Amino acid sequence: MKLLSKISILITFILFTLYNPASFSQNKPSGQISISGAFALYPMVIKWADEYKKINPDVRFDISAGGAGKGISDALNGMVEIGMVSREIYPEELKKGAFPIAITKDAVVAVVNELNPSINEIMTTGLTKDAASNIWITGKYTTWKQVFGGKSTAPVHIYTRSDACGAAEMWAKFFGKKQEDLLGVGVFGDPGLAQAVKKDQLGIGYNNIGYVYDSKTRQQLKGLKVVPIDLNNNGKIDSDEKFYDSLNDLIAAIASGKYPSPPARELYFVMKGSFVKNKIVTDFIRWVLSDGQKFVNEAGYISLPGERIETEIKKLK
Repeated sequence: MKLLSKISILITFILFTLYNPASFSQNKPSGQISISGAFALYPMVIKWADEYKKINPDVRFDISAGGAGKGISDALNGMVEIGMVSREIYPEELKKGAFPIAITKDAVVAVVNELNPSINEIMTTGLTKDAASNIWITGKYTTWKQVFGGKSTAPVHIYTRSDACGAAEMWAKFFGKKQEDLLGVGVFGDPGLAQAVKKDQLGIGYNNIGYVYDSKTRQQLKGLKVVPIDLNNNGKIDSDEKFYDSLNDLIAAIASGKYPSPPARELYFVMKGSFVKNKIVTDFIRWVLSDGQKFVNEAGYISLPGERIETEIKKLK
């Protein structure tokens, strides 16, 4: 009887262990993931982290924005597990051990103050690539009349990013140049540049779309107006080039390739090679590339094509 009693207790213990929810929680990821880098990715990663914690409450996140340059540097120096990068990864960074995973897509847009005295001409004429180059690269255009026509001889106040970032790199790449070639008053970060243009009726700058549109209302934020790009260079914004009023329309234009790339681009998580086998990190990234994709459009970003996502997931095996 004593033997049967011991066997019964053992069976009960095994069943309790197997079916006790607490025992399952021990198999869930736990620990901290540190992430830094691109302002472009920051709102999306905050959303992903909040949703991931709902199903994995023992995972903690330390997330900071400081520009793509900081993200790649922090990742390669082992200061964070994941760097947020909003530009292509350079060959020299790959040689240093950078391991990139594409996770979503967005774009950079030109912005002006909504009270700009030439706002009607800006919205009607749009910005050609050559005109934009003559603002940010050559400095040839110095008045609003030169850029958009009309009568205003008021000066164009040019703003650019002071921090090493993907937004500036992609905006410069639109003209076949690099960030250091861009003219303008340097302002740190996406929020800072947007605020500078909001305060200056004669200001023009560029921002990642997450800092120009409200992800809830899907409308442009008060104080800013997105400058439409004259894609066919005919001196006016045609009906098929008018997709900036709502975030949904712009997302559709980016996804279809109607909005040019660059300044549209893929966004990356970058790890140093040694972190690729870190289970808590790779589990989070796999979730981002699977269940996490359902939050992408809601947050104002563009999902990668299915085959692209499959390719990125395979990198983690």
